[in-house]
Amino acid sequence: MAKNKTLTTANGIPVADNQNTLTAGAHGPALLQDYHLVEKNAHFNRERIPERVVHAKGAGAYGYFEVTHDVTPWTKARFLEKTGKKTEVFLRFSTVGGEKGSADTDRDPRGFALKFYTEDGNYDITGNNTPVFFLRDPLKFPDFIHTQKRNPQTNLKDPDAFWDFLSLTPEALHQVTILFSSRGTLKSYRHMDGFGSHTFMWVNAEGKGVWIKYHFKTETGIQNLTRQEAGRLAGEDPDDATRDLFNHIKSGGEAAWKLHVQIMPFEDAPNYRFNPFDVTKVWPHKDYPLIPVGRLVLNRNPENYFAEVEQAAFSPGNIVPGIGFSPDKMLQGRIFAYGDAHRYRLGANYQLLPVNRPHAAEALNHQRDGAMRFDGNGGASPNYEPNSFDGIKEAPQHAPFPLPVEGVAGHHAPSHDDDYVQAGNLYRLMPETEKAMLVDNIVTHLKNARKDIQIRQVAHFRGADEDYGMRIAKGLGL
Repeated sequence: MAKNKTLTTANGIPVADNQNTLTAGAHGPALLQDYHLVEKNAHFNRERIPERVVHAKGAGAYGYFEVTHDVTPWTKARFLEKTGKKTEVFLRFSTVGGEKGSADTDRDPRGFALKFYTEDGNYDITGNNTPVFFLRDPLKFPDFIHTQKRNPQTNLKDPDAFWDFLSLTPEALHQVTILFSSRGTLKSYRHMDGFGSHTFMWVNAEGKGVWIKYHFKTETGIQNLTRQEAGRLAGEDPDDATRDLFNHIKSGGEAAWKLHVQIMPFEDAPNYRFNPFDVTKVWPHKDYPLIPVGRLVLNRNPENYFAEVEQAAFSPGNIVPGIGFSPDKMLQGRIFAYGDAHRYRLGANYQLLPVNRPHAAEALNHQRDGAMRFDGNGGASPNYEPNSFDGIKEAPQHAPFPLPVEGVAGHHAPSHDDDYVQAGNLYRLMPETEKAMLVDNIVTHLKNARKDIQIRQVAHFRGADEDYGMRIAKGLGL
């Protein structure tokens, strides 16, 4: 039996009565001087912070990453410096387009946001369970997400908006093909792969750089649901994937992935047959095979969902020495957008929250003040740099890789990459059962859009593969 403890207000003052409001007489009105009543309800009114605009519903767990193969020829990142080295991690899974109360089984990509608590600060990989994305330019992202949300008049999901935008955005076809395959309705978070999706840079101790892509391959094997199974679970247990992850770890189980990278030499990028910085494209494995790096293991549940999962904040802008960015436009846009979203949702000092705070490294800077500054706020030390007092100095040895950049400033349209070829290749690789499921899933959704939108979208499917497009057209009765 728990030891008795005194209930207090937020200021630690003992609460005499938590059952009865302070009133003027047994039947009289409540008194404003009942501070506990005011504080309790005022806090209750503010318990909900703004939900994420995307990736609103999520689940998370702690664990570790262990290096299993030597990658020092390509990167000097210290958390990857030797085999057997372990780094604590936190991973948040999520749906993307739905609200916080949406079903885990909704047809949607799944977020795979990973935080490494390294000795050089936090390193974040903000990925998905798909190797590509719908768009290659961040200027289009707000419009895209609006089409995935609710109609501004009816507050209902809008198939016309969904397909109208996609039919006018052929670069999305590769991701659309993945989304409407069985991978769009996964069985659980343990049964999916994770990808960094973007192209990143690795730099070694000699200052030589390469381009890389991350691939986390589930050890459990990929397992998915049919559209019918997903619909049934959405009604019976809309939190199925969240429950599965928590209960699996609670019962002593682990969720694990093998990390691989693809590596492209700098000199290959200018003449590669696809733009290597276009996140709507993959690098075929026959060109750049998977190279093993390490093993990711989740084995500990959070103690409090709000404090650790809801307030977890990730950003692709959080990199450590030995890792760098690429000219991927979507990546460049996300570097700004993620931190900005966290400052709006959680406050200017969100990095001080325990789940977001570096573990092995101390954050030393001259940032001060702001809402919810709940550490010592720098004490009496100076709040400017350079100064003669605190000894905090720059580290020029960690300057970013000197990547040459040149060109004429302007709104440049993308090079004329074929937006159909990889979607068509993916379709042709599918077994007949998967092709039939893909076509049925698309037809079931697309039939709710206007006929002119259907016709325009079918033309894209035909551009990828004639059989692909004609089977959808037949299903729609076009």
